[in-house]
Amino acid sequence: MVDFYAATLGLKRLTKPGGTDDSRGAWFDAGNVQLHLGVQPDGFVPAKKAHVGFVVDDLAALAGALGSKGLPLKAGSDLPGFTRIFSEDPAGNRLEFLQRAP
Repeated sequence: MVDFYAATLGLKRLTKPGGTDDSRGAWFDAGNVQLHLGVQPDGFVPAKKAHVGFVVDDLAALAGALGSKGLPLKAGSDLPGFTRIFSEDPAGNRLEFLQRAP
């Protein structure tokens, strides 16, 4: 999971403060926000409607990277000023990716 957010999405992994246990999740720098992921080993159900959205520079390249990892891709209806797709992280959580229209 950490590799997906770091390598595939290109987010910078942050050191969690206070020496907290890294096996229970990871923190990432996502531009002007931080993304904090937690691990729920028992009874986990991925979010299928709720999701986080990322604005990206090259939606086509990201779609190729996601597809090469066997992750689902679903076209989203375009929003004013944006083109978008939906996918999932390796745990099955819904993710939205948007690119500003030229």
